[in-house]
Amino acid sequence: MKKTFIISLLTAAIAVGCNNPNTHTHPEGEEHIHAAEHEDPSAETEAHDLHDHDEHSEEEHAAESPDHSGEIIFTKEQAARTDFELYKVEPSAFHEVIATSGRIMPAQGDEATVSAPVSGIVSLSGKKLSDGATVQKGETLFTISSKEIADGDYITRVRTTYEQAKTAYERAEKLVADKIVTQSEYEQAKAAYEQAKTAYEAVKDKSSDRGVEVSSPIRGFIKNTTVTEGAFVETGQPLVTVSQNRKLQLRAEVSQKYLNALQTVTDANFKLPYDDRLYSLSEMNGRLLSVGHSTDANAAFLPVIFEFDNSGNVIPGSFAEIYLLSAPQQNVLTVPISAVTEDQGIYYVFVQLDEEGYMKREVEIGASDGKNIRILSGLSTGETVVSRGAVQVKMASFSGAIPHGHSHAH
Repeated sequence: MKKTFIISLLTAAIAVGCNNPNTHTHPEGEEHIHAAEHEDPSAETEAHDLHDHDEHSEEEHAAESPDHSGEIIFTKEQAARTDFELYKVEPSAFHEVIATSGRIMPAQGDEATVSAPVSGIVSLSGKKLSDGATVQKGETLFTISSKEIADGDYITRVRTTYEQAKTAYERAEKLVADKIVTQSEYEQAKAAYEQAKTAYEAVKDKSSDRGVEVSSPIRGFIKNTTVTEGAFVETGQPLVTVSQNRKLQLRAEVSQKYLNALQTVTDANFKLPYDDRLYSLSEMNGRLLSVGHSTDANAAFLPVIFEFDNSGNVIPGSFAEIYLLSAPQQNVLTVPISAVTEDQGIYYVFVQLDEEGYMKREVEIGASDGKNIRILSGLSTGETVVSRGAVQVKMASFSGAIPHGHSHAH
């Protein structure tokens, strides 16, 4: 009876609870579902859009940012401690080049060979006549004495011969009018006199107690001396060469395969073995003298000859590395030779990425004019390369990856 009463009370309580809306309850799972249904439906959409936006932003940034893998860091402080320079690549005119070799020669009329006017023993002047020594026009270089040789003193003999020939001529000049001597005898006396006079006048003003003085006919420097103190020389024997060194010639020896290309050659650059300077004939008042069209039996090369003003640093007789310049081509990309490095036959330049970042890039090179070199591929207009200090940048590449804290300015 008691058990039946308790069950009846529970049944009544449940019925009352179901009819009362203020006491309505839900299981935990149902509360979560109904709460989600009453939330703002745009929230989920915004969250989804934000997630997509983040993914797209990362992709776009990766696409817009250049690839800096392999970048070399060369700081401003490092650059300041070296001979560092940058070069912006721009199209320019570039001459076709024929690279060859040749020699520096004295210009015609710019040298004088001093020869012995008489035979005898050479004595050097008080000045030491070493190669390169400067001399003035009219300066005495040697004296030649014949007093101690078997034929006797040359000046005395010449003077005696002259005086005798003069007397004989004057006598014949008087007698020919009276027909005491023939016209032929008179002509012979006259010729002997004029010959003796020429020989005597050639040395009379140059004679001294030491012998016949030999002087320089031009102002310049001693190029080479062929005699020494006390040597015996014959009349006409070369003693020394004096060069003014004002005008010089550049003689290039060119292979015959360039015969047609030589018709457009107008200028040249050259380098000498004793300095690193590139000499430009256009800056030395140079001009083309001749272009050979044939070769001799002893050479297979065509001569191309220029004349130029000597700046004082060029030595006649020097061998030269020569770059003959022909017709120019427009809109050609070039960089200074110092910008290009070579590694196992592959050529590279270092391209600037930002203020302190550089990239090693392979390039294909063309001809060089001794100063600049043509770039056939690997670079574009407007890019900046290291033109001086490329070796230091290359060494910096061995230091490893980009250091922490380095940022790129875009």
